[in-house]
Amino acid sequence: MSIFKNLYQYRELLKTNVQKEIRGKYKGSFLGVLWSFLNPLLMVLVYALVFPYIMRVPVDNYLVFLIVAIIPWNFFTTCITTGCNCVWLNGGIIKKVYFPREILPVSVIVAGLINFFISCLIILLFVIFGGVGLSIHILWLPLIAIIQSMLSLGLLFILSAINVYVRDVEYVVTFFLNLLFYGTPILYQASMFPEKIRWVLYLNPMAHLIDIYRSIFYYKMMPNLGSVCYILALSFMILIIGYMVFRKLEKGFAEEV
Repeated sequence: MSIFKNLYQYRELLKTNVQKEIRGKYKGSFLGVLWSFLNPLLMVLVYALVFPYIMRVPVDNYLVFLIVAIIPWNFFTTCITTGCNCVWLNGGIIKKVYFPREILPVSVIVAGLINFFISCLIILLFVIFGGVGLSIHILWLPLIAIIQSMLSLGLLFILSAINVYVRDVEYVVTFFLNLLFYGTPILYQASMFPEKIRWVLYLNPMAHLIDIYRSIFYYKMMPNLGSVCYILALSFMILIIGYMVFRKLEKGFAEEV
């Protein structure tokens, strides 16, 4: 429970860090926060023009099918790639001033969550004007986004702490995320995999999350409760383990950064 006490006690610092993360991401950019919309749109445009003709994916409204998955995936990868360096980049402050170090990865996730909810406006526009429409199941969105934030934060606790000691971590993570993109049913349906080996695909927690987002936005149905419970339990476990690793390794941050 100390993490909640620390975050509350240093809530102003957390707020300032979140604002810095949001503003700093597009600092000096002419379009600024509009890149939150443009980045996923440009990705979707490329894949929507090329991928259906290569793989011949039998999906109606493929553009909507794609954007419903791309935006949550961007939320995940942006948090992980930008957050890997969050402790290292604040080394000067860590050496001079005491504050709960967990504020750094938490700030990255909160800023990412805010950007994600802004980007969800794109999903809403596509499902409304793309002929899919909305349903009551969209009310699941806040819960699913929080579960994904828990998963991302747990991983970020581990990666940002290890990255202080092993600077190659960020490069390994970037490479692994590029591989994971194609191992997640974003560009294709999971049903394209033979049923006997489909379970391998679902060892990836993002595969469950993408299916859940598609259920509430694209298929307009209640998400699979088994998947929701599984990803909630897994995310909570990773969050606890990640925090324990972070607290263990933070003792040497001031000497290493």
